[in-house]
Amino acid sequence: MKSLVPIVVILAMASAYGFWHRVREGRIQGSKSKAQAITAQMLGSELGSRVTLVQFSSAFCTPCRTTRVLLEQLTKDLDDVKHLHIDAESHLELVRKLHILSTPTTLILDRNGIEVGRAVGAPKRDDVLSAIAAVR
Repeated sequence: MKSLVPIVVILAMASAYGFWHRVREGRIQGSKSKAQAITAQMLGSELGSRVTLVQFSSAFCTPCRTTRVLLEQLTKDLDDVKHLHIDAESHLELVRKLHILSTPTTLILDRNGIEVGRAVGAPKRDDVLSAIAAVR
């Protein structure tokens, strides 16, 4: 019986971490940094007139493909919202500068290029729509 206690403790801790990670994954969080604006020159494309969704992804990332499809569908009918897809592996300097630690990561920028939100992992449709609606 004594030998089962460590196994049960480890399984409980692993389950708790897995639950915590699952709940946290893809949630859009407000920006905590007072960083400089992200410019069109940095991204290689013009910003949206109200909101820009900048997605960083990598080639072999399955959630990245899902996120890309979701963001493209959401923005195709919104004239003032633009979706930019950036390959993280090809833009390592920008990835470092913006503190992108995993893919997919989606930045939500206002019209001035200020980061107002960030989703690490595949975001949920309703969360993205709420984040877009919150930007004026």
